[in-house]
Amino acid sequence: MNSTKLTIGSTIGIIGGGQLGKMMAQSAQRMGFKVAVLDPDETCPARFSAHHFIHASYNDLTALTKLGELSDSVTYEFENIDGEALAALTENYNVPQGSAAVITLQNRLSEKDAVAAAGAQVVPYVPVDDAAALETAAEQLGFPFILKTVFGGYDGKGQYVVKAAEQLESAREFISSGLCVAEQMIDLQSEISITATAAADGSVVFFPVQENVHRNQILYRTTVTGTHRHQQNAINEVKKIMADIKLIGTFTVEFFIDQEDKLYVNEIAPRPHNSGHYSIEACDYSQFDTHILAVAGWGLPEQITLHQPAVMYNLLGQDLDVMAHVFSEHPEWHVHVYGKEVRKHDRKMGHVTILTTANDYETIYEEQMK
Repeated sequence: MNSTKLTIGSTIGIIGGGQLGKMMAQSAQRMGFKVAVLDPDETCPARFSAHHFIHASYNDLTALTKLGELSDSVTYEFENIDGEALAALTENYNVPQGSAAVITLQNRLSEKDAVAAAGAQVVPYVPVDDAAALETAAEQLGFPFILKTVFGGYDGKGQYVVKAAEQLESAREFISSGLCVAEQMIDLQSEISITATAAADGSVVFFPVQENVHRNQILYRTTVTGTHRHQQNAINEVKKIMADIKLIGTFTVEFFIDQEDKLYVNEIAPRPHNSGHYSIEACDYSQFDTHILAVAGWGLPEQITLHQPAVMYNLLGQDLDVMAHVFSEHPEWHVHVYGKEVRKHDRKMGHVTILTTANDYETIYEEQMK
């Protein structure tokens, strides 16, 4: 992993032009860097925040090479990039994050194996690739358990909940497309995540724990107080993981907390994460700022300061339909609309962050959504 220190005016290349790429680009430009973006969508949000735009598939090696030639440092906004293509790019160009973490984490089974090997606590799981393995999973994990495809899938996609033995036949159909992971379903108390940024020199900085609420498997609300009881526990688990998985830049580790208050690693996103968006307004550095500092080879702050407790809501297509007309009435809301050309049901179209010490923020915002 290269630790080249960029100078002002250097170009940072971003693989992916969605909202994460757009917010990375905005942070980079504020620091004086130029930005090059590669994305298959000509209307992607980051295109209009970039100095250079390459219209191509994420896995187009010729296009990735062009991005490498344009850029002094290359990063990515999501992990579902072809690992071999990223490895080839890393051989010839400055990709501080490398390809190893992406290759490990884009596969749910290798991700869980790596987390377990690092000594962090994971929910019990079993690899499943045929009917016999499915029966073994049912015996070892009990009901209910959840099947997840090894590759792809996000916001609840690529998952199937097996609640009872009667569903095993339909579960066999689900696994017919390839290797899956069967995971025990724990009795959830809550879900949290913690965002961190690591630099090539070994320094790392942690953001405050984020408490998350999902609806239909999609993040609905993130609340951050700066006083979560599992802050240090989450940091300790992340440090175990980092000893085995070499992470550079901003990343987020998601956790389950069961009814006995036990912490389990759910998954790792090796890039800025939806639950960290509140940091743009609520912290002295956003998750995108620290990411750019890391991939530019600049120093990281010693700590992140939370200016004020915050709550962040995702704006899905249907939420934007309901809420767009009331934004002008609430200057205390920090509204981000990503600029996606096509508005769809359950598609992430933006987010709203509210800085507050009150306990009625949910009522204030959610009453408007009815």
